[in-house]
Amino acid sequence: MPPTPHRAALLVIDMQHNMRPLMHRPDHTVATIAGLSSRARTANVPVITVQQQGCGDTLPGLAPRNGEPVVTKTCADAFLNTDLDETLIRLGVTEVLVTGFATENCVETTARQALSHGYDLVLVADGHTTSVRRQPTDFALPDQSIAHHNEIYRHIDFPDRSVRVLTATDINFTAPQSSPGRSAPAPLTRIPVTPR
Repeated sequence: MPPTPHRAALLVIDMQHNMRPLMHRPDHTVATIAGLSSRARTANVPVITVQQQGCGDTLPGLAPRNGEPVVTKTCADAFLNTDLDETLIRLGVTEVLVTGFATENCVETTARQALSHGYDLVLVADGHTTSVRRQPTDFALPDQSIAHHNEIYRHIDFPDRSVRVLTATDINFTAPQSSPGRSAPAPLTRIPVTPR
């Protein structure tokens, strides 16, 4: 059986009106994701909008185009009790590019679940943001939290999957290349996940 051809999809997670007051650097993040979304559409890469139920419309500049998939979720995991996996399978996707809000919650959870569901992963280093922090706090400060998660994903090893951290300008939507000492990802195999 021949390997599944590489096909990327861009996930835009929880970039919604009710979330905006909580976001660190919302304008920067919206502009970054909007630019990447435009390039994705030009390259015929699917853009999938993921929305948290009850949190309002997608922010201006990031609204899905007619016919683009919209996934509504009820928790941090965009795969849990949604049709995200089925949508990715239908579109022939092998790699997801993850952007959105919030870094250590919905972005982090969905990124890890994408790997567990058998997808290669790109965390867009400047395309995710976290919440503002009230002082004093035990949370890492916003810029530190974003940098921390980017660094974690630079060092994650996941069996037979490619994990990359790239800035939006470094993304070219092509298949990941092997690097010295690291083999290319194995052909995509579906990993069955049974909902509880």
